[in-house]
Amino acid sequence: MESGKTSSKNSKSVFSYIQDLKEELKKVSWTSQSELGFSTKMVVLTTLFFGIGIYFVDFLIKNCLEFIKIVLHFIFG
Repeated sequence: MESGKTSSKNSKSVFSYIQDLKEELKKVSWTSQSELGFSTKMVVLTTLFFGIGIYFVDFLIKNCLEFIKIVLHFIFG
């Protein structure tokens, strides 16, 4: 008998949860399409900028280490 009450109670709580969720989503301040587009472009450009920067720093460090290797090979044979 109690399982019928529990099932009814669970379904009411699920519907109550969904209703509360809908109400809360109405309160959300959503970004406009232009703001979203601008933010997306900024993220892509920033990622590209930092990626290129990291590539050049890595390239510089690699060449410095290669130079040190050549100098040490020249000195110590």
